[in-house]
Amino acid sequence: MTDENQRLVSVESQSEYNVTSGKAETRIFVKMYVDAVKKGLIADIGAERWQTLCVLSSFMNANGECYPTQDQIAGALNLSRAAANRRIKALCEYRWQERPLVVKQKARDPKTQRWDNARYTIMPISQLAIFDGDTEELT
Repeated sequence: MTDENQRLVSVESQSEYNVTSGKAETRIFVKMYVDAVKKGLIADIGAERWQTLCVLSSFMNANGECYPTQDQIAGALNLSRAAANRRIKALCEYRWQERPLVVKQKARDPKTQRWDNARYTIMPISQLAIFDGDTEELT
């Protein structure tokens, strides 16, 4: 198995201003390391869970927290909400090195008692992290 401290993948978020359109644009890049593909997480997780993890990571902040709506996830996966929910459920149940990659938390709004959007946390074991262009290793 891959050493858990070895970086498997990283996510780079890049914002730039488009002079032509006058709009800010954000791009997200996922860097995959060879060991992850050959014998690590990517080799084990399967295509659907990997795609779902990549989509979910496009919403994450530097702490690994994600707050997308069901419609946002479904749209990004090009699936119905029901199919996207099945994918998220499978991803949350998946274990890498006996630990979850993604933890889902649901809470009710204390004022309205309605369910808030689920919060997903992409755990450090996934080795997915926001890469801001700094070459320092993430700890």
